Amino acid sequence: MFLGVLYLFGIVVFLWCMKALKAAQSLFLAYMAKELPNEKPDQLYGPLRYIMELGGKRIRPLLALWACEASGQASEKALPVALAVEAFHNFSLIHDDIMDDAPLRRGAATVHEKWDTNTGILSGDVLLVCAYQFLEEYEGDVFKQLTKTFSETARWVCEGQQMDMDFPNQKTVLLPDYIEMIRKKTAVLLGSSLKMGAIAGGLSLAKSQLFFDFGENLGIAFQLQDDYLDAFGNPETFGKQVGGDIIENKKTYLFIHASEHLQGAPKEALVAYFESQPENSTAKVDAVKDLFQQAEAPRAIKAEMEVYLARAFTALQGLHLSETHEQLFTDLAYYLIQRDV
Repeated sequence: MFLGVLYLFGIVVFLWCMKALKAAQSLFLAYMAKELPNEKPDQLYGPLRYIMELGGKRIRPLLALWACEASGQASEKALPVALAVEAFHNFSLIHDDIMDDAPLRRGAATVHEKWDTNTGILSGDVLLVCAYQFLEEYEGDVFKQLTKTFSETARWVCEGQQMDMDFPNQKTVLLPDYIEMIRKKTAVLLGSSLKMGAIAGGLSLAKSQLFFDFGENLGIAFQLQDDYLDAFGNPETFGKQVGGDIIENKKTYLFIHASEHLQGAPKEALVAYFESQPENSTAKVDAVKDLFQQAEAPRAIKAEMEVYLARAFTALQGLHLSETHEQLFTDLAYYLIQRDV
């Protein structure tokens, strides 16, 4: 139901949301250019600036700015929060890329490829330190609430990353465990970006938690959509290789649901495919997608997305925002979830 409602907003809403996103992006990028450290040694701070300036949608910092404004303060008041969450996000990307031995990030060489692994580790470490320093712009209870939220979020993200690393070595992964992994690895940082922006804007902790709930549930829905599109998306619009998770034998929601619902020969075939690395992966991708369809995994993942979108909008409505701000966050959900399939 909620996906259907979102789809009805159409192109006008999309363009309005994009205009608001670009305005916030300009504000944030100007602040980031001014505040990023430009110090010696270059081998430490050069990689830091490289990853931070590499691009991306900057969704997390923009969420902080919008939440602050929706809480009654000028969005500029949340700029240090926005820079802190973007710094943390990029710190995690540097280290994730090292763990995955990834050659590319946003179409360019990863930090450890452009420099080396030791430089990547150290520049990532200093970027995390900088994230905390950016929060020093705040004082008193606000600073305490922000750093407590930030530290808790950082720990969750690390826990989610470890769960993701553990899954390939586990014979069985349960759906609740998978949801918990994407909640911690991806969704909590969206929620905390909103919560911290609201705290910077003077909102109470109770109301700020509703912002967190909105972002967390939206983040889970977004990741489930990403899982769906990885298998069944349009290769011309998805932006990544369709079937990449299948080729890499990743235990996503689709695989876990299918492995729980298939029986006999189909289940044995699915398990066998996810233990193989054929030279020509096309046949494997097609066969696994057929098994996903047989298990009704696409229907199940869409239903799960609906659940988390419903929870996100319940939290949003509990904030009792102005009509303009509620519309803006609703449109953001449309922007994140409404992707060509």
